[in-house]
Amino acid sequence: MAAPLCHLLAAPPSTSPAAAPAGHLSPPSRASPLRRFLFARGVSAAPSARWVAAASASAAGGRPTVLVTEKLGEAGLELLRRFANVDCAYELTAEELRAKVSLVDALVVRSATRVTREVFEAARGRLRVVGRAGVGIDNVDLQAATEAGCLVVNAPTANTVAAAEHAIALLAAMSRNVAQADASLKAGRWQRNKYVGVSLVGKTLAIMGFGKVGSEVARRAKGLGMDIIAHDPYAPVDRARAIGVDLVSFDEAISTADFISLHMPLTPSTAKLFDDETFGNMKKGVRIVNVARGGVVDEDALLRALDNGTVSQAALDVFTEEPPPKDSKLVHHENVTVTPHLGASTSEAQEGVALEIAEAVLGALKGELAATAVNAPMVPAEVLSELSPYVVLAEKLGRLVVQLVAGGSGIKGVKIVYSSARDPDDLDTRVLRAMVTKGIIEPISSAFVNIVNADYVAKQRGLRISEERILLDGSPEIPIDSIQVHLANVESKFAGALSDEGDLRVDGEVKDGKPHLTLVGPFSVDVSLEGNLILCRQVDQPGIIGKVGSILGTMNVNVNFMSVGRTAPGKQAIMAIGVDEEPEKEALKLIGDIPSVEEFVFVKL
Repeated sequence: MAAPLCHLLAAPPSTSPAAAPAGHLSPPSRASPLRRFLFARGVSAAPSARWVAAASASAAGGRPTVLVTEKLGEAGLELLRRFANVDCAYELTAEELRAKVSLVDALVVRSATRVTREVFEAARGRLRVVGRAGVGIDNVDLQAATEAGCLVVNAPTANTVAAAEHAIALLAAMSRNVAQADASLKAGRWQRNKYVGVSLVGKTLAIMGFGKVGSEVARRAKGLGMDIIAHDPYAPVDRARAIGVDLVSFDEAISTADFISLHMPLTPSTAKLFDDETFGNMKKGVRIVNVARGGVVDEDALLRALDNGTVSQAALDVFTEEPPPKDSKLVHHENVTVTPHLGASTSEAQEGVALEIAEAVLGALKGELAATAVNAPMVPAEVLSELSPYVVLAEKLGRLVVQLVAGGSGIKGVKIVYSSARDPDDLDTRVLRAMVTKGIIEPISSAFVNIVNADYVAKQRGLRISEERILLDGSPEIPIDSIQVHLANVESKFAGALSDEGDLRVDGEVKDGKPHLTLVGPFSVDVSLEGNLILCRQVDQPGIIGKVGSILGTMNVNVNFMSVGRTAPGKQAIMAIGVDEEPEKEALKLIGDIPSVEEFVFVKL
């Protein structure tokens, strides 16, 4: 049997082991600091006796029980029934779900079932895997799942074509006023002149987010005779060119497009990305399609843009609140076409999702590695204990470097360099590579990255990740002296981070158990990688630190760390400033207006 992935990490709730019911889990507050740290990063340690025993029982011939709480395609159900007892119980209340979950080994849900911490606690350690039949897992408490030693898997690929087709359907329906004309005619009116549409051929379509769905939309829109541009600073240029798509900057995309189709994930950096300022920079009369996530659009701002004519029409399949309020002005707007989150709703896609999630759930029950796992990878506990501070450093460096990338070029390759006095055979860097990958990918996508799926996710996104080691003289007691992350052949929004070879480069070390940034391009610095960071490149002269500090103090932004590195006295210097809060735009503008400041960037860590 393959090595299991689900692990019981927390101690029993009672100080007396004999008093604890078998399989019962402690609350996270009772777990060790290392385990709480690992829970927060989706990293799990050694397998539990409970998991091994349960997996062994299944391997020995016992049939696990799978609870399915929402309708699943028959092909998926049939696959589950071959290997497990399947209980289909739809529209359960939260109380009914908690009562049932202690009797099952796996739970399969869609988007309506809330798998909360209370559900995992009610399972009392029996639940081994939760399968989400779809991409998003907002309805599953990942933290609680990891603490309970329960693997969570999803089905991220089966509905790609369905979502792309729905985007094209909305694009065509919107341009020809299909929904409005249909409602008008059914109401007894014949209004041919009112519903004159616009042609798609020869128009420019900007695809915002060039992942799996975005690229499929591009292929289909090309067939309609549209000119396609796309914005995705992390998409490979060669993949876009292969289907005749030009990758452009965000500003160029929104200012030149006749139609805009949104296919970006909802992350902190994309939340309400389409606001009043963004709409104000668009070509007047633009038409917008959104089959991605409702939260990427500021719905009040979109309503204003529709009313003032900046946006001529919108077609929306997703909303910030679902279902939207019945009195929503946006939903009832004459120039808006709406559907109730139907992007993945084709019979073929539903069958595909059902098969994909059934295979993932069954694999997890058998203890196999799952490429679609979104939590709880397996790493030896002793390795994690030693590398835990470097895990934080690796993820922080990844998050930092990706925010220094400018649009247009895409990320072609990532090189991670470890400096260590330890023999290469005695240094397991899998988890560090996974955490660098996690830091690079998660801020700009909906993917969840861990040691199980890091290489798979990177490959899916065209990232080529290589590792090198620099062997140092010194004590092998310290596993790693430093970690370097290089991005080759990329454009940077902060030129000071480019090395002499043209790579975007950041280095870091662990000092007193904390991650520190030690090099930005050719500039040596020393700043704690906690909170947020401002990087300034300026002419090295007296008074700059005071001016920047004064601006931040006036704007009530607390500085927790500051370091300055320079090439030579009076030449170029970089100032790295750790701040607790995100500065207002006005504060950043004032910093940029300092005459000797040549460039600056704010990054969230």
